[in-house]
Formats: sequence, structure tokens, C-alpha cells
Amino acid sequence: MEKGCHGHVIRNVVSGGIAARSGLHDGDRLLEVNNCYVDDVPHTEVARKIKLSGQQLCLLVLDGEAYEQAVERGSDLRLLSGNVAEEPCKPPRLCHITKHPGSGLGISFTALEGEKGRFSVNLVKGGAAEKAGVRKGDHLIWMNGVMVSHLTHSALSRMMKKYGNSITILVIDSESERIYMKKKMPILPAMAVSHKLPFRARKLHLISGPQGYGFLLRLEKTSSGHTYHFLREVESGSPAEKAGVEDGEILLEVNGESVDSLRHDEIVERVRLSGKQVFLTTISQAGLGFYNQLGLSPLLFSDSEAAEIKPENTVDVQLSVKKNNDSLSPKLCRVERGPLGYGFHLDSFVQRPGTFISEVASGGSGQRAGLVVGDVLLEVNGENVEEKYLEDVNTLVKNGGKYLSLLVMDRVSFDKKNEKERSEPAVTGREDEDNFEISIL
Repeated sequence: MEKGCHGHVIRNVVSGGIAARSGLHDGDRLLEVNNCYVDDVPHTEVARKIKLSGQQLCLLVLDGEAYEQAVERGSDLRLLSGNVAEEPCKPPRLCHITKHPGSGLGISFTALEGEKGRFSVNLVKGGAAEKAGVRKGDHLIWMNGVMVSHLTHSALSRMMKKYGNSITILVIDSESERIYMKKKMPILPAMAVSHKLPFRARKLHLISGPQGYGFLLRLEKTSSGHTYHFLREVESGSPAEKAGVEDGEILLEVNGESVDSLRHDEIVERVRLSGKQVFLTTISQAGLGFYNQLGLSPLLFSDSEAAEIKPENTVDVQLSVKKNNDSLSPKLCRVERGPLGYGFHLDSFVQRPGTFISEVASGGSGQRAGLVVGDVLLEVNGENVEEKYLEDVNTLVKNGGKYLSLLVMDRVSFDKKNEKERSEPAVTGREDEDNFEISIL
């Protein structure tokens, strides 16, 4: 994001690099990531989509000058992307098939005549493949992490025998495949909807109690030689147990930020800075192994129901926080942008960073989401803004997309929070023998 520029801006295109050779130019504006429209999506989420794409990425961009002219004219950028006018196109499906004792996998493949590396699907009616979401007439794109476009039919058959009891395949109906090919778009797992995957990452919402969250974060080396951050010793009745944390899960994200490139102490600091609540994304060790074998990120297919907070549940969130700590009451408000905007205005503190709600439109989206005049902004779409000035916060809000997630706190509680020394925190230790780190959270 750049001041004075609309949209998500492409910069620093390396001469001769993959991006340049693929057609990206400096100043281009990003409209789609893997066939998903992102112009109105928060910038952090756009970056996340790109990172999760894996080894292949499909971007739809518009020249910067043409984009600015379209914005000035008030043009619908979705129409420019072509998706609105296009004939309906269904996404590919990622299906996990487990062999049935009687009927096997319930699937076979036929090579399309005269088309190397292209295969149609044959199904056993009511068989394992059909139950896993594969449909008659589908075309096979990918199997267990391998694109089939360069495979012969015999090689494909050998691959099926090799994997034995289960396979994971990417398929698409023939008509949608035709549209993808017409648009010269690759068909990627990152574009897919999933069916019957045996493992999913879980998004968990934890609200801290008087003794913290009630689990250990431990850095451990697995038998494969890889090192991960494990959640251990979940206390009975703790906020962690109530949120669904299970002993031995691997931590993938903190507040939507991947922990892959973070040190142990940096993860602890992220949790500490979250205040009284934190969002964690986790997966079992077996689940992570499954996605590693496929060459996919487990974050592509996460179960977000546990962490989803709808506007009508805002009161419940407030009550839970108050129960845990009577003096602090942050609340998470999800505001939908309407014809007249979000329905609130911001103002700033005098001679210091920080912003608060100065006006809430009667009957507007902000009021329906639970915003109150005087509420202090803590986060905008997961990004902490307590030390940001009004201009920067307004930019975040302006580029927030259709839905805006605001973490706010009433002014009295906010002032008490600043006066009170942080008592939650994390006790960090180190086991010298294996260079492991442990944190009590």
C-alpha cells in the first residue's frame, strides 16, 4: 500500500526474475490472487494469500495508469477482471479418497485421445471416490502433489498403485476447465474447495484468564529432524482447554501471522502484545505431515468456525472478557461497509499516538456492530494501532475492504490498562541439552 495510490501496488520487480518474465510491471495494481478478487481485501490478507499459494501463483493485474483512471471514473473493477461477464466457472476440487475394503478407491482414469497428459475420470457409482466429491466427467489435474500433464497413462497407473490405500487428487469439471484454458489460467490447489481431507488446521480464539491462557509453548525437534512450536500441558478448565486446544498440536499462526520465520521469543512477544485475547491456528503433527507430503500449506484449508465472531455475538465476547478480568473489557466489532461507509468517525489523542471513536451514525453499520463514542481503537483487521497516528489509522480503515474488524476498549478501561503493569506474561526457560525453549502462557 502506498500513500497517494489506490489498490495493492506491485513494486520492486526484479529485472529478469520470475515475476518480470511472467509479465509483471512496476506500478501494476493487483485485482486477483489465484482467481480470487482482492482489490477490496485488507492488505495483510492479500499478502497472506500470496504466501500460501506455494510453488505456483496466478495474479490478475491492471496497469497502474489504467487502474487510476478506472477509479476516477468510478468503474466497477470486478467488471474489468472479467469474472462478472464470464460464463459461470466452478472452482477445482481437492478430494481425498480412502480405499473401501470391498470396492477399492472407486475410480479409474481414461486418457483423452490425442491430448497428452489429460485424463477423464471414471467412477464406481456410490464408491469411495464419488463419496469424496469426485464427479462423473471430471478431468484430473493433479495427484498427491504431482501435476499429471506430463504423465503417461501407465505412469499414472503406477502412481495409483504406489499410494495404495488413499490418494488426494485435484479435479475439475470439463466445462470449467475449458473456461480456465480460454482465460490462460493454471488450475492450482490454492484455488480449490476441499472435500474429505483427513486433517485441517484449526483457528482458535483464546480469552485470557487471571492466570493467563493455561498452556505451555514448547520448541521441540521431531523424529524427522524438523523443529516446531508445540502446545503442551493444557490445564484443565483453562481458557486454552475451553477454546479447544489439544496437547501436542503444532502452532502455525498467531493472530493470522505465520510463525514459520519467527523465533520462539518473537512468538511469545506476539502473544504478549495481544493483550487479553489471542487467535491461534494449530494442526496435529500427523496433519502437518499430510500437507508436507502434498507440498501444500495446511493454512489453505483451515476450519475457522471456532474462531469466527459474528456481529450478533459481540456481547458474549465482552461478557467473557469481563468475567476473566473485571477492569478490562476489549470488544471485537465486525463492521460492514454500507452505501454511506462504515458509520463512524475517528479522532486522535492530543500530542500522542492513539485514536478513538468520535462519532457513531445512528442506525449505521458501526452502531449495529457495537461501537460506542469514546471507544479506543486497539486493532484494525488484526493490526495493532495503539501507537499509530490518526492519518495512518484512517488509511487502514479506508483500505479495510467490505468488512472491518475492530478491537476496541472503552476509555476508562483503556486508561486503567495503561496504568497497570502487565502481569500475564510469559516465563521463558531454555533446556540447554536440546536447545529447546519453553514458555508458560
